[in-house]
Amino acid sequence: MTRLRQATGSNLALVAALLSAFTFATSGPAARSLLEVGWSPGAVVLLRLLIACLILLPAAVVTLHGRWHLLSDHAWSVVAYGVLGVALCQVCYFQAVRTVAVGVALLLEYLAIVLVVVVSILRTRRLPSRLTTLGMVLSVIGLVLVLDLLGVARPATGGVLWALFAALGLAGYFLVASEETGLPPVALAGFGMLLGAVALGLLGALGVLSMDVSSRPVHLAGHELPWWVSIVDLAVMATAAAYFLGIVGARGLGATVASFVGLTEVVFAVLVAWVLLGQLPRPVQLIGGVIVLAGVVAVRLGAHPVAEVAPEPLPKCDADPEPVPVCDADPELVPVCDADPEPLPVSDPLAAYHPTAS
Repeated sequence: MTRLRQATGSNLALVAALLSAFTFATSGPAARSLLEVGWSPGAVVLLRLLIACLILLPAAVVTLHGRWHLLSDHAWSVVAYGVLGVALCQVCYFQAVRTVAVGVALLLEYLAIVLVVVVSILRTRRLPSRLTTLGMVLSVIGLVLVLDLLGVARPATGGVLWALFAALGLAGYFLVASEETGLPPVALAGFGMLLGAVALGLLGALGVLSMDVSSRPVHLAGHELPWWVSIVDLAVMATAAAYFLGIVGARGLGATVASFVGLTEVVFAVLVAWVLLGQLPRPVQLIGGVIVLAGVVAVRLGAHPVAEVAPEPLPKCDADPEPVPVCDADPELVPVCDADPEPLPVSDPLAAYHPTAS
């Protein structure tokens, strides 16, 4: 029964991570539509986080009723999540796509996967399994094919640096979200976004980060729509729902597996662009999507190896073996009836021990 519950919980976590990747993927068209009409990345992210906070904070307060100490006990995790995983990642990515092709920016941002694996190796001092390594290679290869980077001109240095900073933020998101702190996911997401919004607001007030807005209509799916449509999509679907589901998935799958499942965001982004923008994926992109999913499956299997079989304990032999029987004869001459008794059986401790290859 325990194994069944663990398997069910793991499967639900995988579904949550996939839904998180899908909802994140919807942010691309909405954010791009705002940037094209004069919005700055800082303003887009700030308004996005503020609206998401209004959605998540009531539920966060309810879940923390009588357990407010969890928030103070794990304050640094909340700060790291809000500043690194939310504010830094989003602003840096939007800054990158201003001067670098979206495909290049996404690929550089998902170098966070390598960072997560490196951190995991440093923490555990254990190399990843062969299956996890294979999954990592397949995922990166598939990601390159999905992004269709062949023939792309050399990206601008500034855009590359912004994308690398976004990778640091994404790695922080995966690592912090996967921690078993006892803090409810909705509380971590809600208060993390609140702190992220506060940080962005301070940077905007100091003039470090531009906060340009526009009331011009945006263009989505071939239609002219009010600007707030894109904001609502970004805040509700691509932020509140996406981050909450992402935390649930990361806690159930672990940072490494969750980071690879997050790669499917690129696949979903291609599909969303196809539906909303009429951009039919090229065959090479479809092949890359299949390879990415294969890599995700490999990493998932590699992160949950078959349990080792514990060796059976040695059977206890009789401390006082039976005395050697003697024949009825002259007591001075005591012949041994069985001169060579059979040896006592000894169990092989390795007979049932087959360690899993790492």
